[in-house]
Amino acid sequence: MTGTDRTTTTINRLGHQGDGVADGPIFASRCLPGEVVSGIVKGQTLTEIRIEDPSADRVQAPCRHYKACGGCSVQHAAPEFVAEWKQAFVHNALAAQGIEAEFRPIHTSPERSRRRATFAARRTKKGALVGFHGTASDVITEITDCILLDPELMAALPLARELAILGASRKTPLAVTVTTAGAGLDVSVRNGKPLDADLRIGLAQLVGKYDVARLTWEDELIAMEQPPTQVFGKAQVCPPPGSFLQATKDGETALLNAVLEITKGSKRIMDLFAGCGTFSLPLSERSDVYAVEGERTMIDALDAGWRKAQGLHKVTSEVRDLFRRPMLPDELSPFGAVYDAVVIDPPRAGAEAQTVEIARAKTPVIAYVSCNPVTFARDARVLVDAGYRLNWVQVVDQFRWSPHAELAASFTFEN
Repeated sequence: MTGTDRTTTTINRLGHQGDGVADGPIFASRCLPGEVVSGIVKGQTLTEIRIEDPSADRVQAPCRHYKACGGCSVQHAAPEFVAEWKQAFVHNALAAQGIEAEFRPIHTSPERSRRRATFAARRTKKGALVGFHGTASDVITEITDCILLDPELMAALPLARELAILGASRKTPLAVTVTTAGAGLDVSVRNGKPLDADLRIGLAQLVGKYDVARLTWEDELIAMEQPPTQVFGKAQVCPPPGSFLQATKDGETALLNAVLEITKGSKRIMDLFAGCGTFSLPLSERSDVYAVEGERTMIDALDAGWRKAQGLHKVTSEVRDLFRRPMLPDELSPFGAVYDAVVIDPPRAGAEAQTVEIARAKTPVIAYVSCNPVTFARDARVLVDAGYRLNWVQVVDQFRWSPHAELAASFTFEN
């Protein structure tokens, strides 16, 4: 099926990256199940695609940059279709492990709510080009009106352009990560020129020109007008530059509400992969919390936020690589007093070894937050085999029009 002649085929399903999949398998970007499409097959990819018979779920992409930008993959699909597809992705991952669960309605963050983005900024002969990379491409698509990003991030485009003119090489674009914060923009730059006196002066002048709370160049702090704090419950936390943060405040709130519901009534909670305190600090409004995280700078930020806040329960913290040294049963139930609940929010790889130890400790309640349905389902199988019940799953879509989905799940020990 490879050559220069056009081939007509029918799309059977969507793959995990949002591509249409036809018999072969042949992958066709931005196609939907049931559509009859034609194109030229190159390897396993259908190129020069023409939609011969569109799906009823096909819509006009709402963003004018959609055809060129690689930031979104399913804007051509109706919102209801995307929601069902993301729910089905999680459902199918669990089904592959032989697990059934109740699914709550998906929670989708609104447009223009993404509070963090990494812009590609390339210096050119006439100035600079700022935007996002095209799909599987090094070509930068200039963005003038992204419907995903918070308007404060869009207002940072001129800053990213000046950063590129000042500090980018002609060969490599800058990666300019911008996060909204209470005191202004938190800006972290990578792939730039080595710092020298002139570059430092120029960067400091840009901080004064734009609404920048903090600017770091590679890992070096250039200036901090005010701490770029994030609010976690009653606490204000200044995360280290470039550290993990939920993509939208709306999505963070949805996940937090699920965690609060799951752990309701718990007096002692262990929060694993705690980050800067996204869950630990709000949970400490009603419970003692033991927070464990592998990055020292994140734990320091969490601890400082807790110490400055008022009216919180005790938060104890530990720096620990939970992949190499998972918390063991005797630590999860010190002196025979089992923690009432464990909150676990691992990276995409999941936390199989840690999940095994939680199951051995028979922690009564588990709130599992995940950004990867496949590794979540694998870890859920460990828990179910150990006597846990998966009560319900809440899918949270912070990454509209992308193949990514997050979730929170409730487990209780029944044996």
